[in-house]
Amino acid sequence: MGERIDIQALAARLSVASGIAAKADIGTIAASLSLADQKVAVGDDCAVLPGGDGYLLFAIEGFINEFVAADPWFAGWCGVMVNISDVTAMGGRAVAVVDAVWANGEAGAAPVLAGMRAAAQTFGVPIVGGHTNIRTDRSQLSVAILGRAEKLLTSFDAKAGDVLIAAIDHRGRYREPFNNWDAATDVLPARLRADLDILPQIAEAGLAVAAKDISQGGLVGTAIMLAECSGVSIDIDVSAIPVPEGVALERWLATFPSFGYLISTPAENADEVIQRFAARNLSAAAIGRVTAGSEVAITNGTRRGVIRDYLDTPLLQLGRREDAA
Repeated sequence: MGERIDIQALAARLSVASGIAAKADIGTIAASLSLADQKVAVGDDCAVLPGGDGYLLFAIEGFINEFVAADPWFAGWCGVMVNISDVTAMGGRAVAVVDAVWANGEAGAAPVLAGMRAAAQTFGVPIVGGHTNIRTDRSQLSVAILGRAEKLLTSFDAKAGDVLIAAIDHRGRYREPFNNWDAATDVLPARLRADLDILPQIAEAGLAVAAKDISQGGLVGTAIMLAECSGVSIDIDVSAIPVPEGVALERWLATFPSFGYLISTPAENADEVIQRFAARNLSAAAIGRVTAGSEVAITNGTRRGVIRDYLDTPLLQLGRREDAA
């Protein structure tokens, strides 16, 4: 596969992908709110607050109008699911969610609420409140979550010398026309809950301290955010990435999977981390390496194409603060 890929051309296309470009808005808004002036590190999947013997995890997700209008039930489902994924990516377990829904009457809100309710029941995470406006012609949704973690996985702790592992559930399908890979809506709750618990178990076993949920920026965009937050360089070997049958590599690199994580782990722990996912029939593979530097690039063994040098072109503009919690 690697010899048939024009690495430079693929890197050029990925560098201008809309899912990656949208992540630049995070840094712009964070600067406007002066978030860099506080002690809570910004740029992770969740805000981390000390709480008791561990940590409280606090996050929120919002959804574009077109997505809510085109697939309202799945938008409601995702409102719960992606928040749970953010908590999971940090080694935590979800506690509860709240929502804010805008819709045109009860009929407009019904499928969104049904999707949220189904996801809450499936994942075993209650909806405990929120805000509602059903007197608008614009369908919108945002959902916030609270979680807890004993040990953290963060976006700020990938180290040069680490192995980059991608763990993604291939047992799904696209929700066309978007690049959302659904491997959750028709799965038994017990399996989903046990799969999600792998990340907290990895954190608690000390097998890794750095991870990130693969989000709207896809595998590559997520790698850029992880690299920039940690102050490292990442090379991704596209020939090592498992791709579901019938899916083009370029689309897979930009896909938002329902279960998908990047884990940066010391080389000596890589096999055990992979095995923990494999034991539950989840695809996991070492797809790259973490080195010193500021570039995120793709390779195929012989050629290398730089997607972004975040020192020259910052994405999040959110590095680690030495005094961050």
